[in-house]
Amino acid sequence: MQKPENKKLLWQLPFLVLLIVGTIFIIRQQRNIPYQKSGDKVFGTFYHATYQCDSDLTYSIDQELAKVDQSLSPFNPNSIITAVNHNQDVKLNDMFLDVFNLAMKISDETDGAFDITVAPLVNAWGFGFKNGIEPSKQQVDSLMQIIGYKKVSLKRGKISKTDDRIMLDCSAIAKGYGTDVVARLLRSKGITNFMIEIGGEIVTSGVNPEQKPWRVGISKPVEDPMGADQGVQSIVAITDKAMATSGNYRNFYYKDGKRYAHTIDPKTGYPVQHSILSATVFAKSCAIADAYATSFMVMGLEKAKHILEQHPELMAYLIYSDSDGKNAVWYSPSLKNKIQN
Repeated sequence: MQKPENKKLLWQLPFLVLLIVGTIFIIRQQRNIPYQKSGDKVFGTFYHATYQCDSDLTYSIDQELAKVDQSLSPFNPNSIITAVNHNQDVKLNDMFLDVFNLAMKISDETDGAFDITVAPLVNAWGFGFKNGIEPSKQQVDSLMQIIGYKKVSLKRGKISKTDDRIMLDCSAIAKGYGTDVVARLLRSKGITNFMIEIGGEIVTSGVNPEQKPWRVGISKPVEDPMGADQGVQSIVAITDKAMATSGNYRNFYYKDGKRYAHTIDPKTGYPVQHSILSATVFAKSCAIADAYATSFMVMGLEKAKHILEQHPELMAYLIYSDSDGKNAVWYSPSLKNKIQN
């Protein structure tokens, strides 16, 4: 009774051997494909991409990022978001709609900690910090009339505002989205090993040229307005993840002897007084990581932990100032085996 079964196994053996040999051949061939490097200016910063491919894709990457700029840059006078801010009749493309809808979703989930209408307040306080003169209560109250994500909505394919003065600024999500766009381009070409970085926002996939997980650094929140001190707090080994960091962690303000990052709460109009100095978030997409990192800076440590409990798909590395004014770290338990100090 066993002979037919044995005969069947003998017939299957050559195919199994062929499969193993073929797999080894493909792996070896893949390892022989070189890693390319691309980089250029974009969104007021720089992008860097390392990817395993037999050709240079810099031109294609630049084209994709130009589409993001044309959709979301408030500094581009011809962009879609500029037309929206000027209350012009403009056709909203898929990139703009993707980011707007995601921003609204995360604003709801963070109870308004993330808000793409907050830029006028951020600018007012930014100039204030720089010049040593805080905006007056009257100025803040006036600006608060045009702040609030619930004051904008999407109706019949158009952006509707409760006040024409409301301005949209996606700078807290656009770099992450741009990084996702480049990742999508590479994947569409069958590329599985890559790392893309735009101004500190990162997407990784597969392995690096040493055939190991990609290693990325989390900067120390040191007081260094010129950015000369590039100290690294931790190294994290990640793959198939996106990462974004938020925190004006080279510029702080002091109150009652305590140090705070320059983060404005969209709900109050004033700088937050939470202990978080920088927030790094890991997620399935960089746009999501980017938005939540900004949200955590606004929410503070305890509320950020609560959000992370509700969203187990997210991981975070939070640097904060402890009761003695020293830097301390909290990170998601699932990150523990990825940190390489």
